[in-house]
Amino acid sequence: MREPRHLLITGVPGCGKTTLLIGLARQLADLHPVGFYTEEIREGSSRQGFRLVGLDGREGILAHVRFQGGPRVGRYGVDVAGFEEFLDALRLQDSAAALVFIDEIGKMECLCPRFANLVEVLLDSDRTVVATVALHGSGFIAGVKGRSDCEVVTVTPGNRERILPQLAQRLRAACRKGV
Repeated sequence: MREPRHLLITGVPGCGKTTLLIGLARQLADLHPVGFYTEEIREGSSRQGFRLVGLDGREGILAHVRFQGGPRVGRYGVDVAGFEEFLDALRLQDSAAALVFIDEIGKMECLCPRFANLVEVLLDSDRTVVATVALHGSGFIAGVKGRSDCEVVTVTPGNRERILPQLAQRLRAACRKGV
């Protein structure tokens, strides 16, 4: 049986999923990966929203407490149209890159049908996808985690640094082989 080609990073909120994903992207920068990660928007000690950051330097806002109208997840308004524009600008589906990073396959992102479609296209392509994914979730989230070509790795604050080099080495080898 073939080794799963895609890597899904999961864990409880705040455990370091994004930190691990960014670490992998940095260690594998010579492979010219594409994709994005999210970071918190803070005012003092209060989280106000989430910023999208492309590996190419582009930025956008996914969600913010001040966003009115549209869908909401908890206290955050999600800017689905802005997320779609960000994804369109990245053109991940058209990239020749062998490695694609996505942060995160979660409730907010899945409010955007274009995002869910893009994830499916990328997972069905010959590229390797590294994505963070919500620990809990049904529907699309559960479907992605249940794919036979995806390995789900649970990260904790205690194992995050230890598994980084192992995962980087495995991803580098997969990209070389074109697994």
